[in-house]
Amino acid sequence: MSGALTRYAVDEHGVALLQLDRPERRNAINRAMLRELLEHLRAAGDDGAVRVLVISSTDHMALSAGADIREQVDRAGAIERITLFADLYDELTNFAKPTVAACHGATVGGGAEIAVACDLRVGGSNLRLRFPGAGLGVPVGPARLATLCGLSVAKYLLLTSKEVAADEALRWGIVHRLAPSQATERAALTLAAQVAEHPPESVATIKRMLHDWDGVVERSAAEGRGQIAWQSEGTGLGYQD
Repeated sequence: MSGALTRYAVDEHGVALLQLDRPERRNAINRAMLRELLEHLRAAGDDGAVRVLVISSTDHMALSAGADIREQVDRAGAIERITLFADLYDELTNFAKPTVAACHGATVGGGAEIAVACDLRVGGSNLRLRFPGAGLGVPVGPARLATLCGLSVAKYLLLTSKEVAADEALRWGIVHRLAPSQATERAALTLAAQVAEHPPESVATIKRMLHDWDGVVERSAAEGRGQIAWQSEGTGLGYQD
């Protein structure tokens, strides 16, 4: 099943592959793509045949360069976009089944947030991970990074907006394994297949317990509310009056 900006399929092992498919814009995420991603996520969650979800892209040079700041939106459209982003992060965080991100090439902003909202990550050798929110004035990132890689590393990544290469991402625990750039998706699918071999009920229970103890669901929701309020107050970027 494919949309205009995404592709979605489920293999015989119960591994669903959701790909961002806008290579001409390095998979920059606009409102149409956000709606498609949410639709596929909800379909995968409701599909009993799906055991693990992999998020990737059709272009190994970029998982996503982040929000499409060239998208022409008025204030209402800007609020809708930030709300859709918050909904997407919450859907991924709350997704009951394991998720794996194939982090190849540019994984920036909203793309980086999608990656860290997943449970497991494979980094491509060409990975360029960056959270540019501090420079753009966008309050996003702390909800997941604080416990994913530790408070000290999270502060460094978020306050400096430093670009992180594959080896650093692996050393800091942001990705779990590395692969050649053109084989990143294949490595993510292999990892997902290993998880899919386990009983889905036990895997879902373990994930739920980990999230309960970590508190990431509540942090994600709070961060999303903060982003929507920030945009609604008119301090956000990317809209035209």
